[in-house]
Amino acid sequence: QVQLEESGGGLVQAGGSLRLSCAGSGRTLSTYAMGWFRRAPGKEHEFVGAISWRGNTNYADSVKGRFTISRDNAKNTVYLQMSSLKPEDTAVYYCAAGSRYDYTQTSDYAHWGPGTQVTVSS
Repeated sequence: QVQLEESGGGLVQAGGSLRLSCAGSGRTLSTYAMGWFRRAPGKEHEFVGAISWRGNTNYADSVKGRFTISRDNAKNTVYLQMSSLKPEDTAVYYCAAGSRYDYTQTSDYAHWGPGTQVTVSS
């Protein structure tokens, strides 16, 4: 079974950038579609974006043009590059492994990391 762990979260000013990493262990991530979700205080999980095993991407409208997902299968790691950050991007960010990158529901992803906090100050 694959284990996931996010890193790279922190505090950043509005307009700034941050790169999150999701490292896999126990099994290669190369056969999975990898998704990023976030959960703001008092809200449900929100789909951010996903990448297929071959690098096709799918983004939520709220982050399109600002966030970029990439993967390095040799390092068994997936990245979420976030730019032009806004206070409303503040949330705990999770990576998850699933079967299809066009899936946007949490139930479509079987394996999850513990999350990393991103706080954007105004």
